[in-house]
Amino acid sequence: MTPEELSLLIRSCLDNALAQGKLPLTPADLPETVRVERPRSREHGDWSANTALQLAKKAGMNPRDLAEIIAAGLRGHTGVKKAEVAGPGFVNITLDAGAAGELARTIVEAGEKYGNSESGADGHVNLEFVSANPTGPIHIGGARWAAVGDSLARILQAVGAKVTREYYFNDHGAQIDRFAASLLARARGEETPADGYGGEYISDIADAVLAAHPQRDPLREDDDTAREFFREYGVKMMFAEIKRELLDFRVRFDVFFHEDSLHASGAVARAVDRLEAAGFIYEKDGAKWVKTTAFGDDKDRVVVKSDGETAYYAGDIAYYLDKRARGADRAIYLLGADHHGYIGRMYAMARAFGDTAGKGGNIEILIGQLVNLVKDGKPVRMSKRAGTVVTLSDLIDAAGVDAARYSLVRAAMETTLEIDLDLIASHTNENPVYYVQYAHARTKSVDRNAEEHGVTRAQFDPSLLNTPADGELLAVLAKFPETVLQAAQLREPHRVARYLEDLAGAYHTWYARSRVTPRADEKVTALHQSRLWLNDAAGQVLANGLHLLGVSAPDKM
Repeated sequence: MTPEELSLLIRSCLDNALAQGKLPLTPADLPETVRVERPRSREHGDWSANTALQLAKKAGMNPRDLAEIIAAGLRGHTGVKKAEVAGPGFVNITLDAGAAGELARTIVEAGEKYGNSESGADGHVNLEFVSANPTGPIHIGGARWAAVGDSLARILQAVGAKVTREYYFNDHGAQIDRFAASLLARARGEETPADGYGGEYISDIADAVLAAHPQRDPLREDDDTAREFFREYGVKMMFAEIKRELLDFRVRFDVFFHEDSLHASGAVARAVDRLEAAGFIYEKDGAKWVKTTAFGDDKDRVVVKSDGETAYYAGDIAYYLDKRARGADRAIYLLGADHHGYIGRMYAMARAFGDTAGKGGNIEILIGQLVNLVKDGKPVRMSKRAGTVVTLSDLIDAAGVDAARYSLVRAAMETTLEIDLDLIASHTNENPVYYVQYAHARTKSVDRNAEEHGVTRAQFDPSLLNTPADGELLAVLAKFPETVLQAAQLREPHRVARYLEDLAGAYHTWYARSRVTPRADEKVTALHQSRLWLNDAAGQVLANGLHLLGVSAPDKM
């Protein structure tokens, strides 16, 4: 019996009690979904529900009396060994071994779909992440967003959302001018401009642009012509390099959106006109301001500057409207630690258009913190290639894609992350990604050994999975769908990583205590075959969870 099935059973008990007049409630008072949780102590049963505590006040009943009604409805039901009232009104439920063990069959038969559901209510999500300026390689902060963003996209899809992965290229503005000027200076052998970009990659791109266009000689062209040449072709090459880095990191985008297109298409001007028509713009000091304070912002924002140029905020507004026009029910932005100031102004803008903002709203902004790398006990601060920052490519070279992705996603995004390169490159149980991957590889090793000894899944008796180690492993496996759903709802992919570490621990313990293959003097029994089902169920969930994080599930290590 899965937690979902138990939840439905409790809801059925409530419906029956209501129909029999035992509950002074209406159908609308009952929860759509009854939440069941694993008790901290196994002495309290396999699962526990606090539904009676939630409904007692509305029903005008003592919580324990209401809990007894639920428990009485559960007793004697197939698969329920015991249902007891505990504490102020909890219902503690113990399943019989057969009902608990059936989960192994459910998982194996569901395969890659176990953990998936249609429980999410996000609809069409436009998920924007990374979105680094096209003026250099992706730095380590962007790498964190690549791992977190792609994992969140996978998790949202697993619970039924339609997800558009989007990358926003900031290819309109002064940073592109500085990038072009830096390329030109390097091509001419001149010093990098004071506000320009350094690092070996600038030389690489400048050389590549010249090699691709041998007929051009920036030494013979005037500054404006030469800068425009490097602006056009250098930015394209930087785009291509960024896309290559992301693909190497197993991150694919559905849309690469160019900021410049908003200005070229007139979308920015139309966004300003729309706000003006709605009466949310006023003029002061020769500039146009949006009344964002009317919608929760800490101050009003300039949308058109006194010189007639549109402010960067105008582009943000146009871009949001474009996402919504393309069918996004929800626009989720994953931004770096320096973007806290965006939240108030962007939420205010959405509210001005009649949309909702914040968790579960039409616009959500998630802010991530910095990443610090440590090697040999010392901070790693600079890349040979980029000059001033550590890049995504540096991290992949040092640790590999699997270790890099897992390490970047296993901590809550709002916390500063420190990654020990020596640890994540090690093949020890202290390395979390190795610990989880090794558990999966071990399940495959058991499969190979079972095949050699003639153990198959031809028979399955779930009642034989009755040891404490069996029960603990089954309990952890049962929590996977709920973990995936919570990770989606809370926008917290790290929950999946931490779950996988718990599952790996439960599996390693089970492996040490449970034989799947017979000893030399034994014959294959139903117990061996049933344990193979449980072994394969654990392997399937480990693989499913690692897939959600974009990490491989190796068969051998």
